[in-house]
Amino acid sequence: MSSDLSVNHVDDRSLACASKEPCGPPTCVDNSFARSHLAALNPPRSLPPVPKPHALSLAEQSSHTPQSTLLPATVLYRTASMSSSAAQAQLKQLKPLYQHVVNNFVAVFAAPLVVAALVNAARVGPEELLVRVQALRAVHVFLIAFVPAAAATLYLMLRPRSVYLVDYACFRTRPNCRVPFATFLEHAKLVTFVEGASIDERSVRFMTRLLERSGLGEETCLPPAHHYIPPYRNMEASRAEVEVVIFSAIDDLLAKTGISASSIDILIVNCSLFAPIPSFTDMIIHRYKMRKDIRNVHLSGMGCSAGLISVGLARNFLQVAPRGARALVVSTETITPNYYVGKERAMLLPNCLFRMGGAAVLLSTSRANARFRLARVVRTLTGAQDSAYRCVFQEEDAEGHRGINLNKDLMTIAGDALKANITAIGPLVLPASEQLLFALSFIARRVLNRRVKPYLPDFRTAFEHFCIHAGGRAVIDELQRSLGLSDEDVEASRMALHRFGNTSSSSVWYELAYIEAKGRMRKGDRVWMIGFGSGFKCNSAAWECIAPPRSAEGPWEESICRYPVDIPEPSQVRAHEIDPSIDLYLGLTSACGAVRPRPDRWLCAGRAGLTHGHLHTYSRSSRGPLHRRIVYLCLFTLSFVYYPFVPAAPLIIHFCIRLKANEMYYCELNPSLHIALYYLY
Repeated sequence: MSSDLSVNHVDDRSLACASKEPCGPPTCVDNSFARSHLAALNPPRSLPPVPKPHALSLAEQSSHTPQSTLLPATVLYRTASMSSSAAQAQLKQLKPLYQHVVNNFVAVFAAPLVVAALVNAARVGPEELLVRVQALRAVHVFLIAFVPAAAATLYLMLRPRSVYLVDYACFRTRPNCRVPFATFLEHAKLVTFVEGASIDERSVRFMTRLLERSGLGEETCLPPAHHYIPPYRNMEASRAEVEVVIFSAIDDLLAKTGISASSIDILIVNCSLFAPIPSFTDMIIHRYKMRKDIRNVHLSGMGCSAGLISVGLARNFLQVAPRGARALVVSTETITPNYYVGKERAMLLPNCLFRMGGAAVLLSTSRANARFRLARVVRTLTGAQDSAYRCVFQEEDAEGHRGINLNKDLMTIAGDALKANITAIGPLVLPASEQLLFALSFIARRVLNRRVKPYLPDFRTAFEHFCIHAGGRAVIDELQRSLGLSDEDVEASRMALHRFGNTSSSSVWYELAYIEAKGRMRKGDRVWMIGFGSGFKCNSAAWECIAPPRSAEGPWEESICRYPVDIPEPSQVRAHEIDPSIDLYLGLTSACGAVRPRPDRWLCAGRAGLTHGHLHTYSRSSRGPLHRRIVYLCLFTLSFVYYPFVPAAPLIIHFCIRLKANEMYYCELNPSLHIALYYLY
């Protein structure tokens, strides 16, 4: 007992001395004798050493500091961050309970009412209930029985028919059509020597950088006509590509479903850039000897979102057709006649991204052997705006070469179209819990304070799988950021872009095939397909899985074992190397624009003809060291002094600077000097 009291007494003295604000010298308290005496009294017991006041650590000093002393700012910040993180963790734990209660609102509140009614009926007794029922009038009994039956019958008659996806098949690319990067670039270099083509060495270097950062792999395929030098762009080669892609996909679909072509009632084909006469539907009807009364439609010019437009059109046809009717939807893009041989950077991008591909889909109003049910189709069009109308535009460049011009505002316009599409499809597919949170956030921003951060609905509560149009790396990155998706949610889109490239309207079906080949599709899973197209359009389709695939056959059959692959992030490049419009589309920078906008190009008038093809793009970020630029400029200027004596001096200095300083410094010379060279020689 005495030893315990002594220990407490010593500890109190030590703490009292340590807590004094005007701390005395280090030798004010000597506890060595007390510690040795206590250790001798109780040897087996290990006592913690009592530190001297001057040896207290920072944590001990802060713990012994009076409450009136202010804590450092770092401690306050850490405490606040810990409290906020703890609050967020608690909210995440409570969110599943909130979702369960709100999403099952009817069941949660109806269950107590049913229990109360049963308890009340048990108290009354069966005899009393029978008396009350016999007391009802005949009119009341008729209304109770007829009104619900009539309402149910009317609902079943007026509701739209359900449309089901029986099966689908994608075009399987052939090994002899594969175009590795080296083959593509070598082919582009050889095309520069073809008469009429204006692709120069700088355009080839530009396409090289695009391919390295595009997210495409080494197994993408181009049509056979593009493997020739020069590439064939005539009607015969284009029809050959159509027949290979479309007929192969339809043959696979008919083999999988086991139906005959004569049992198809509706035929819809979409291809944006190639519309021959006879049309694609006529080619299919002639090939498969279909019925004379088949309804057929050929959609063109609708862009990469035409596949979902065709699905919506087929749904409308099927809802008015006889029950059990079948619709065949074929989505493809013919790129043979659209190989661009100019040097406009915004028009060179389709050459690097678009690859051959196609898909055939069989829809029906019969549930027999169906694999998916079409839940929703939502279309959004922003073509009334001038910028949206011209952001993806087919035109000819200054030299008369035809191609697709992708505007630098493409990502901004696509974001606006996606926002409008989400606003339309959100109330149709989101659960009640997400809609309630969004409504509360909207009211708070309107009433309380506009600085309140808007709530982004979690679409992962409405869908298990996402098929985002594989238009490019930036398209996938932007949708992942906007929708708050994980890397696994967008894995199918990235891998489809890597393996097959941008196959236009059929890309969403390659992504669905990837999900099924990985064995991730389960009964009841919901799939969200999102497509973007010219005009500008953003279309969505929601599917519900009825039966998973029976086998892994499809376009991924031979390569699914190698996927997913690691796609490296694009490295930062100099601003003078890549046009920011292409930069944003490929995802080389963020959508906010880390690279400054491209300045206007130097345009030189007169008969010199020195246009932007000769005087290259100038950018502040591409400048070299100041002293070197001054030296080059002075040498070039002084060379004109020797012109009367050595007429070739300016020209020699000009080319020496160009070879020594490389193109980066050469393009910084004043354009007037280039014009002077023309007039001198």
